[in-house]
Amino acid sequence: MPGDNAESLFGNRFLTQEVPTESFPDGGMPPTDAMRLVAEDLALEGDPQRNLATFVTTWMEPEAQRIIAENLHRNFIDHAEYPISADIEQRCVRMLADLYNAPGPTTGARTQGSSEAIMLGALSLKWKWRQRREAAGKPVDRPNLVFGNDVHVVWDKFCRYFDVEPRTVPLREGKYVIGAEDIEPHVDENTIGVAAVLGTTFTGHADDIGGINSFLLELKEREGIDVPIHVDGASGGFVWPFLYPDSVWDFRLEQVRSINVSGHKFGLVYPGIGWLVFRETDDLAPDLVFEENYLGKTDATFTLNFSTGASMVLAQYYNFVRYGREGYGYIMAGMRENARILAEGLKATGDFDLIGEGEEQLPLVAFRLAGDRNFDEFDLAWQLSAERGWMVPAYTMPPDAEEVKLMRALVKQTLSREQINRLLEDIKTAHATLTEKGGTHPRERRQTKTGIGY
Repeated sequence: MPGDNAESLFGNRFLTQEVPTESFPDGGMPPTDAMRLVAEDLALEGDPQRNLATFVTTWMEPEAQRIIAENLHRNFIDHAEYPISADIEQRCVRMLADLYNAPGPTTGARTQGSSEAIMLGALSLKWKWRQRREAAGKPVDRPNLVFGNDVHVVWDKFCRYFDVEPRTVPLREGKYVIGAEDIEPHVDENTIGVAAVLGTTFTGHADDIGGINSFLLELKEREGIDVPIHVDGASGGFVWPFLYPDSVWDFRLEQVRSINVSGHKFGLVYPGIGWLVFRETDDLAPDLVFEENYLGKTDATFTLNFSTGASMVLAQYYNFVRYGREGYGYIMAGMRENARILAEGLKATGDFDLIGEGEEQLPLVAFRLAGDRNFDEFDLAWQLSAERGWMVPAYTMPPDAEEVKLMRALVKQTLSREQINRLLEDIKTAHATLTEKGGTHPRERRQTKTGIGY
């Protein structure tokens, strides 16, 4: 029998023993063993570089990674001890306000992601609406929020958590975003705001924010009902300013009062970091701001979370000063070009139909199978994963377009032209394999999630 130290010489005890999964372990283990235990579990996960479902950043430069690693211990919320981190947050807010054409002094905050930013932005809509109603001596018990079924689930969560009636606009085949004509029947004096999406997770397109703004201005002029817009720019807030600078969707529109964006998506930062920016300081409801002083100085806090690391704020600032408008524009243009190559290659096969071809769009390709066959998009996604390890999601659209099945390939900074070519060939091969088999896989059908990363 090997000596007692054999496991430390030739392996570790979890080579033949079960790992802790249920009860809290009685004793510890050497750090190398703990590291190997976790690493061996993670080795079974998918490759992030082949994950074309997630919008979340999966690569950063070594210099950015160093900034993150060296500041993981820094608690961002402790402004008394870490005032530079707090200052850098506000630099980022001002830069975003400039990027989104805010007319003057404004305010905003970093968040854990767009989910928190949306909760805060929508709460401010509700509080400001209540303020206006109380000043006019009107009831405040029936607030509603209008949005399309193309939104992320966080909007439904907000309505449920904070007692607001959701007035959702259904989609239909061939129309996967909303405009003024869609929201008009739903808006009234109890509407706290309209949520408009800049880059949906389903097809990558934007709601007609300009048209919605025009309708709301007309409504305000005609009936005196002032309904603001919150732009959910989780995905598109770092795309449209650089790829479509002449597209007017931001604070250049009078009714756009707040915008959220995910730094950990096309802001090119690891999760989790999001941003909320207001048009003007007065658009933030003051009742949502809290004063606290137990960390050493009196600070105003405007977040749902409290303690969090400063690393991702610093990493976001690194990206802003590292890339600037020119760098972000170059990166976004490269992703769009590779998405175009992939789309053209899929179309040339005759086996796929593209969704929203030629429109303003995130750098992704949304497509569906063309013609009759004995398999569907879910089978193709499964085959593509099984054969080559690509994670390309298949999903159904929201009501009332749930009969429509799509696939979506997100083209990010890490996908080179060679990888795009390889992906295209692998999709063709997976399609050919299913065609030869003449049927579907004997498996349980499951819809894949599309709104990852808020």
